[in-house]
Amino acid sequence: MGFISIVFILLILYAIASLRVLKQYERGVVFFLGKFEGVRDPGLTLIFIPVQQMTRVSLRTVTMQIPSQKIITKDNVSIDIAAVAYYHITDPEKSVIVIENVYNAINQISQTTVRNVVGRFSLDQLLSDTASINDQIKNVIDQHTEPWGTQVTAVEIKDITLPDNMQRAMAKEAEAERERRAKIVAAEGEYQAAVKLGQAADIITQHPVALQLRTLQTMAEISVEKNSTIIFPAQFMSTVQEAIAQISKDTTSK
Repeated sequence: MGFISIVFILLILYAIASLRVLKQYERGVVFFLGKFEGVRDPGLTLIFIPVQQMTRVSLRTVTMQIPSQKIITKDNVSIDIAAVAYYHITDPEKSVIVIENVYNAINQISQTTVRNVVGRFSLDQLLSDTASINDQIKNVIDQHTEPWGTQVTAVEIKDITLPDNMQRAMAKEAEAERERRAKIVAAEGEYQAAVKLGQAADIITQHPVALQLRTLQTMAEISVEKNSTIIFPAQFMSTVQEAIAQISKDTTSK
């Protein structure tokens, strides 16, 4: 009885030691005598050691920092680029059997891909079309990682460091562009003002009295200011006399 009790207790302890709990985001890749047996789902499971071994695989999305590295663009500009990649395991079996270390493998292939893809673009394209370049990097990495049972969901370039001389050159270029736009706007304003003045001159030519009325209105605006000295040219006095004569003529004819 004593021997049977000991064996029974040992069996209970062995069963307890064989219990494994897999969380909702985990899968267990089980090997039986070194051969792949299957993938265990979340929950309570039994692993009979030493004939069985289980490797836990997380299905959660992994955020991987791609270290900053020097890259020469298509137009021979040396820049430093840092990026970040997001991936998750879609096939636990392949992620354990096909590749030794998924994280290190994706990290290395990501650095190489970023350098190769970015090197095909000029600096202006890199700064203006970053979203498209991110998609190209993601697609290339995903093609390499698909046989490993992983899927790259996104790759984002998060930092681009330019040389100091390039930053100064770009600042000068931006300042020159702003000055060019300002001159164009000023010239457009002058053109529109000239068109309007031409139209006003045509109207005044058809109605000579309009010039005198405009002159009187200008005088009224000037007279609002105190301590102002107004100088009238001789032509203005003759214009006023002509206006008075015209008004007197109209009155006599009536």
